[in-house]
Amino acid sequence: MHIQETMVGRFPWKICSALILALLTINMPCCNSGKILVFPIDGSHWVNMNFIVRELHAKGHNITVVRSMSSWYIKEKAAHYTSISIPLPEGINIESEEFMASFLRRMLEIRRGEGSPLAFIILHRELFSMLSEAHRAVCQMVVTMFEDQQLMKNLQDTHFDLVLTDPGFAGGVLVARYLQLPMVFNVRWIITGEGHFAIAPSPISYIPTLGSRVPDKMDLVQKAKNMLHYGLGLYIDRFVSSPHYNALCARYFGPDVDIYSLIQSADLWLMRVDFVFEFPRPTMPNIVYMGGFQCQPATSLPPELEEFVESSGEHGIIIMSLGTLVNGLPTELTDKIATAFAQLPQKVIWRHIGNRPSNLGNNTLLVKWMPQNDLLGHPKTRAFVAHGGTNGVYEAIYHGVPIVGLPLIFDQFDNLIRLQVRGAAKVLEVTTLDSGDLLHALQEVLRDPFYRRNMQRLSRLHRDQPIKPMDNALFWIEYVMRNKGAAHLRTESYKMPWYVYHCLDVIAVLLAAVVACLLAIIAVCRLVCCTLCIKRKTKCQ
Repeated sequence: MHIQETMVGRFPWKICSALILALLTINMPCCNSGKILVFPIDGSHWVNMNFIVRELHAKGHNITVVRSMSSWYIKEKAAHYTSISIPLPEGINIESEEFMASFLRRMLEIRRGEGSPLAFIILHRELFSMLSEAHRAVCQMVVTMFEDQQLMKNLQDTHFDLVLTDPGFAGGVLVARYLQLPMVFNVRWIITGEGHFAIAPSPISYIPTLGSRVPDKMDLVQKAKNMLHYGLGLYIDRFVSSPHYNALCARYFGPDVDIYSLIQSADLWLMRVDFVFEFPRPTMPNIVYMGGFQCQPATSLPPELEEFVESSGEHGIIIMSLGTLVNGLPTELTDKIATAFAQLPQKVIWRHIGNRPSNLGNNTLLVKWMPQNDLLGHPKTRAFVAHGGTNGVYEAIYHGVPIVGLPLIFDQFDNLIRLQVRGAAKVLEVTTLDSGDLLHALQEVLRDPFYRRNMQRLSRLHRDQPIKPMDNALFWIEYVMRNKGAAHLRTESYKMPWYVYHCLDVIAVLLAAVVACLLAIIAVCRLVCCTLCIKRKTKCQ
């Protein structure tokens, strides 16, 4: 008794803590070190995929990343993953910075004539051509892999637990099918447009389609515009993107397999949005929302940046970044932006690669790289001039900083429309921009508390979650690994023909039954009439 009292007296809280921790550990779901094959997309898509890869590695998982030898952002050597580098055929270099910058400049030139039918046709012809070339390059990369029998044998012998891929390009989907592995998507866009349209009911009467630039509450004209862009998405699927992948499906998997069905068969969709940002819409059990998963509390700035920020005094700072395509802007546009910044009392930190604007003000600091998340979280940051990429938008939401949007290409318009509808952003057309427009927009966002108040409300809503988005994503990835897939969460609708999905077969049977009944009724009526007529004639005789 004396010994027990002595032991308890010495270590009461330590023993209790150890027992509680042990009990909790026993009851927590665990996933032993797994093997994950990652097939990402380069550029800004890799930036957010890399956050997940780092966290998976930190949890003890072994990560193998498939990259092209000409990759722009995905490094061949890294501490948190091993890589497999695949050569692209000569002449195909879609992952180069020069390719994307050249494409951006071409798009801006065409958009200057926006509003005319001719400009609309030219713009989409250029877009379709670029998309087709990009999908063709990805397919060539996949063919290179499949034809390398030693490589594919090594992949099969590694016994990966799943494939984590971004289906904006569907190379990873084909690889997952070839290796017969569970498939998890880090997704917002697929090869035909927004991901929800592939697996969830998506009425276009209130769900905007990619490129439509309309809100969820549409008038008649906006609905017509939305329907037009929905039709363009169907055209892209049928004639631009899917033919490249379907040819490989027929070649390696048989004639009954198509890329759209393979995409729909994914076990889990980690959607890079949430309903603080996205408009409400129908969803499915295998969609997990992780919008803002890459966001983190701000850390201290480098000394030279901190000194510049503190020198702004009570006016604060504005930061500007246009993402991974910052060196694709025309000189005349950067000069207009510099002119607007020079007229503000705020200090400006501008991520800019290229020639220094001739009229750059003393209040503007040009940098080739900046800690964007840490700057957005700084108490002196007043506004964010951004292109509207998903990563930057969510960092602005997380830290409650209003946006002046300069959308350039792809989904950036649609992202910024969602913030503008919520009163958290002011959006400008970059092709018709002059310094006065930008100056007026910045002054409005800086002086009117409406924008900051709305963005901070979005920030509070975004943070008010029972579990952090990244932790949620990691749990579900490991859930798929533990259970060898998540087929019980997946609807089997993708196996249905379109006429069965829309119950047209049922409608046809019902219509046939109604017509048969009507014909039977008509036949009986005619028979009765004929019988009565015959009886009358007989009586008259």
